[in-house]
Amino acid sequence: MTQKGVVQTDVLIIGGGVAGLSFAIRLADLAAKEGVTAPGILLVEKGASLGSHSLSGAVVNPSTLRALLPDIAEKDLPFESPVAKDDFYCFTSRGSIRMPFTPPFMSNKGNFVASVGKMARFLGAIAEKKGVQVYPGFSADEILYENGRVIGAKMIDTGVDKHGKPMENYQPGTKVLAKLVILAEGPRGSLTKQFIRKHRLEGFNPQVYSTGVKELWDVPEGTFGAGRVVHTLGYPFEFNHFGGGFIYGMTNRTVAVGIAAALDYKDPTFDPHAAFQLYKKHPFVAKILEKGRVLKYGAKTIPEGGLYSLPKLYHDGVMIVGDAAGFLSMPSLKGVHLAIESGMLAAEAASEAFKKDDFSAVRLKRYDELFRKSEGYKNLYRVRNFRAGFGHGMILGAFHFAWQIVTGGRGITPSGKMKLHEDAACYTPLADVKYPFNKKHAKDLCYDKKLTFDKVTDVFYSGSKHDEEQPCHCHVLDPRLCRDVCIPKYGAPCQHFCPAEVYEVVTDPKTGKKDLRLHPANCVHCKTCDIKDPFGNAEWAVPFGGDGPEYDNL
Repeated sequence: MTQKGVVQTDVLIIGGGVAGLSFAIRLADLAAKEGVTAPGILLVEKGASLGSHSLSGAVVNPSTLRALLPDIAEKDLPFESPVAKDDFYCFTSRGSIRMPFTPPFMSNKGNFVASVGKMARFLGAIAEKKGVQVYPGFSADEILYENGRVIGAKMIDTGVDKHGKPMENYQPGTKVLAKLVILAEGPRGSLTKQFIRKHRLEGFNPQVYSTGVKELWDVPEGTFGAGRVVHTLGYPFEFNHFGGGFIYGMTNRTVAVGIAAALDYKDPTFDPHAAFQLYKKHPFVAKILEKGRVLKYGAKTIPEGGLYSLPKLYHDGVMIVGDAAGFLSMPSLKGVHLAIESGMLAAEAASEAFKKDDFSAVRLKRYDELFRKSEGYKNLYRVRNFRAGFGHGMILGAFHFAWQIVTGGRGITPSGKMKLHEDAACYTPLADVKYPFNKKHAKDLCYDKKLTFDKVTDVFYSGSKHDEEQPCHCHVLDPRLCRDVCIPKYGAPCQHFCPAEVYEVVTDPKTGKKDLRLHPANCVHCKTCDIKDPFGNAEWAVPFGGDGPEYDNL
């Protein structure tokens, strides 16, 4: 501490997921290997504890975790179960067909079912033993500059009321000054988004996303089986909508079930949470869950754009790792091993930068050079056009994918690079949608609170809590645009795409006019609103540190 409200360190990591923690561990290990004093490493995490906001499927490729922790026996790694059975099904509304083969790049042989939250806590304990300072419950809301150069970040002010006025317990946010900042916020990180836009670091394609909606269930032993993995295509998704479902046996009694719904859909009434309820009512899924009980609920966006959606990974004093950059491989929908690898590669670049005491973009370019020689790059390059090929639905996407396999990933485009479009730009006006999702499935969307749940009930199972006296962290930038344009034209898609019922359309009983009412305390920090609002009128920001969901082992 150099002065009140200011902390100095060598490295500031923003985000306590597996990417940021892998960076910290690797950098400390490199210093120990070379016999030098490790740089001071400080990590801040907005969740109440490490893993609080971590959510993934997850079936994990263990290769990079083994490389990060070579001295730890495999039996001691934080996995739930090795994959014992790997099935792929196509669903109709009532039936299912087991595929006789595993689609390309979808095999899970040698992988492990895992909780990414448990992995974060495991890595956090190792990092702390290596001297890393880990501070959960701190939300970074501003990148600090001096003479145009990044010098650290500021934590959010606390003790502020709904109107932004200081209260008796007001505390200005601590400024953390550092030579190097690592952005590891996860998908659609608020600081990462601002930083990429400010410095024009965007990739060839915009990043595109799915929203993953998931529950953890306790079922009678023997119902599903530890290590069993099922992926599904088809119902409840239409042929023009990219998406699928998953069921993972975590233990002999615990099952993870969920869907991933691409956000480039056109129907403004599509609802990922409602689609998930339909998925659970499918006979194949319902049979697994019928004698069980829900334990946890959560939702998170998934960066799916692939190699050509990655931003420039470095800038003066900054590197971007993990889901914040978009390190995720399609179609396997796996990013945990790539997040770990990106953290390790960034740490190697950082180690070289500290030797030269040079944190310029010219020096940190080493991170990108290491990435382009890595297994992760090879992995992403092979499927570089996969997601773009499915931009016009599943049938045409399958055709594109077949050609990509034949051509080593290039596909039918002469340039070898297929274009993607922003998810928010994909809507069709509500009046032009022939069979809106909400009307088509109205009779099916009843909630028995045993198998299916409304959004507010599921929010309870997420453990999400917020200080309701703080300023709203789900911003509607222009309420008039919402009221006068979005509601008439699109029917307020936010009331549908939000999996936590943060956004509610209300009607004035006197005038009949519709407006938006917000419930930010419901928020599960998925950030779908920040991505899918048709006018970019919804902006997600960090709330007070420690607020939000408590995903535990989800």
